[in-house]
Amino acid sequence: MNTFELDSTYVADTYARFPVEIVSGKGSVVVDSEGKEYIDMATGIAVNTFGLCDDKWVDAIEKQLKAFQHTSNLYYSSPCARLAQLMCEKTGMKKVFFSNSGAEANECAIKTARKYAADKHGEDHYNIITLTGSFHGRTVTTLAATGQDVFHTKFKPLTEGFIYCETNNCEQLIKLADENKVAAIMLEPLQGEGGVNPLNKDFVDTIAKLAAERDIIIIADEVQCGNGRTGKLYGYMNFDIVPDIISTAKGLGGGLPIGATMFGEKTCSVLGKSDHGSTFGGNPVVCAGALNIFERLDDKCLEGVLERSRYIFEALTGAPGIKSVTGLGLMIGVETERDAGEVIADCMKNGVMPIRAKHKVRLLPALNIPMEQLETAVEVIKEAANSNR
Repeated sequence: MNTFELDSTYVADTYARFPVEIVSGKGSVVVDSEGKEYIDMATGIAVNTFGLCDDKWVDAIEKQLKAFQHTSNLYYSSPCARLAQLMCEKTGMKKVFFSNSGAEANECAIKTARKYAADKHGEDHYNIITLTGSFHGRTVTTLAATGQDVFHTKFKPLTEGFIYCETNNCEQLIKLADENKVAAIMLEPLQGEGGVNPLNKDFVDTIAKLAAERDIIIIADEVQCGNGRTGKLYGYMNFDIVPDIISTAKGLGGGLPIGATMFGEKTCSVLGKSDHGSTFGGNPVVCAGALNIFERLDDKCLEGVLERSRYIFEALTGAPGIKSVTGLGLMIGVETERDAGEVIADCMKNGVMPIRAKHKVRLLPALNIPMEQLETAVEVIKEAANSNR
């Protein structure tokens, strides 16, 4: 059997895959089993931060692999400690817990916020306000945190204690905080799966004001929009807030699985010995790769993200067949007159690989994608979106 047949026979049928088998790639070019090349505008859903097989990243991983590939959290390892140090120094956070995915990072954030509130205000202060259109993961608890009914229907009963506020509705947010004993407000500064929509600044300001007045924990879910993706190191930095907890994953590892939950001054001592744990969290090989990625998310890199972002917005906004362009940095949603699936299919035929977010075409290219390749990809997208072509 070929790969398609093996997958169909033995892999759980949970993904609607494109009929493409990836066999290799370099930088922002992906090659399939037929030898066809694609310009990668998805990067494994915002994971391959500097593209495929980045030489510096590969070298860092290989060096650690030749030392030792795994220990456990019963012992110390340098890559884990050094990565935590750098993340804290660059964000002002105080401590980091490492896990293996965004959902796990969010689970840790939720546990910490609830323990903080229980310790400070009583065990009945467990409610967490999340936003409509949000997506926080696929575990039973992070599904409950996700503010989209479509994710709730098949897996009830979900974890209780989550309250949904209409995104950018300040009045409703204040009302919910008045009527409930709230431990935390959880937000994505830029909602990805919900349609690539940034939060409104007034709404974020209201969250910050409520949190300060009522000792409510702010959790910033930076799983997709973090690690340079928006043109800032983290998405919340586009707004005038400082979260108490930051969760992240995806692009932090550059292609290997990692989750991280960062704690600020209020929350850095909430979790004690045995309150949380992970066998693979802080794996030295993964952390060596992540450390290499994080060291390179400097001002020059972020300026390059913003330069590429400006080009995409200017080239696509108002183009024939394109209704709107939303997002920040290199996390962009393109609303097209044609069905997004049809646009993506045409892009794939013509050697460009975007993905979807709700009714939009979603663009998540490598932060360092060469401008020539980016320009080619944008022209293909414009052509595919043009309903009168």
